[in-house]
Amino acid sequence: MGNPVLNSQEGRKEMMMPLDIPRFFKACNPSKTIAYDNPAERRFYIDFAPVRGTNLIHLMEREIQLRADETTCQLFTGHIGCGKSTELFRLKAELEQEGFYVVYFESSQLLDMADVDITDILLAIAQRVSERLEADGIRIKPNYFRTLFAEIGDILQTPIDISQVDFSVGIAKITARTKDSPRLRDQLRQRIEPRTNSLLQSINDELLGQAKIRLEQQGKQGLVVIIDNLDRVDQRQLQSGRTQPEYLFIDRGEQLARLNCHVVYTIPLALVFSNEVETLRQRLGGGIAPQVLPMVPARKRSGEVYEQGLALLRQMILARAFPSIEPAQRVILIPEIFQEPETLDRLCLVSGGHVRNLLALMYNCLRQDNPPFSRAVLETVIREQRDSLERAIDENEWELIFQVVERQSVRGDLEFQALLRSMFIFEYRDEQGGWYGINPVLEETQKYQTRFGLKRQNGE
Repeated sequence: MGNPVLNSQEGRKEMMMPLDIPRFFKACNPSKTIAYDNPAERRFYIDFAPVRGTNLIHLMEREIQLRADETTCQLFTGHIGCGKSTELFRLKAELEQEGFYVVYFESSQLLDMADVDITDILLAIAQRVSERLEADGIRIKPNYFRTLFAEIGDILQTPIDISQVDFSVGIAKITARTKDSPRLRDQLRQRIEPRTNSLLQSINDELLGQAKIRLEQQGKQGLVVIIDNLDRVDQRQLQSGRTQPEYLFIDRGEQLARLNCHVVYTIPLALVFSNEVETLRQRLGGGIAPQVLPMVPARKRSGEVYEQGLALLRQMILARAFPSIEPAQRVILIPEIFQEPETLDRLCLVSGGHVRNLLALMYNCLRQDNPPFSRAVLETVIREQRDSLERAIDENEWELIFQVVERQSVRGDLEFQALLRSMFIFEYRDEQGGWYGINPVLEETQKYQTRFGLKRQNGE
């Protein structure tokens, strides 16, 4: 359980010193992803695989390892904030230890997630791969792009000559000009879209293919590209009647799957509940179902406290407060953070095992006051989150939520997809399979309490 100690002497020293509140505050920032390849940040990492029901990163890593000399395409999804990016950083680090060359990037840095097309994704991949290769001294200039850049220079009103600059610089000029300009984006797509197959062939043969040859000469096992944040693609409906994710990942999925390397895409969770999930699986997943990262269970489906899951959630908070101390010793220091140990358990249970929610609750406690925190401080923070979430729920959604609570299952209807996307409902896994439960913060509402004849846990 927990992480290995980097330096036992450092841990003993930390045991003797007061809690470093500014460091703790920064470590609990819910918007910051753990950089797993950074030893200082890796100390914050908690392996939740033993309680999540399956070790998805192991499965994805093994698929790539066993098919190292082939190409693979895998899909990864889950609630926003459930820890996908952290797990993908771990996948990257472990594959690199196995000798693979891994390019990870966040698509939202290059793309307007409200308006994405297939060529945008392909150009983003070409840009990030070439940037990483060039940083490592491998410079490749695909011939196809020389002509393409010359042709689209008039649209962008920016001459692009890759004989004078690195290939990645040329693509960066395109993405920078079009990300914030829908007009330029449309003009560029009209020019490139009819040539999507030629674009893909050039990326495969002249960029990825050549990169693999050069990397193999350096002893690398293969090239892996991980595209994060594509699960944030907007759900807007297109003129065709399809949603943007359906168009990208189902209608055009075969093209995304044809990249000449190992690739991992994050996709919107709603697609898993689509009637076309089997089509998605065959066209883009190579026959493999999308891997769904569930919440960390602090309770069993019976409602009983799940002690193993609760213990790991405790460690997630304690590791950020005392990163150099062994997990077994951290629990001794709970009074440094909370006046009573039960308050930490209350925090973990009300988070529902949603790791970003857990950090957000802790972060807001730290914004209120200095530790050790009283139960009253935590309850104030919980009420604020409860009220904020409750305001977003209409009567129809409440009825759907109650159905999920009673059945512990979710159908593929659009309404139930909305419950998951809005984080009103969480998904869990156990030895029996998947099950669904209400976000525990909503159990604090009068609406829920009245429906089930319960009293609020905080004694109101």
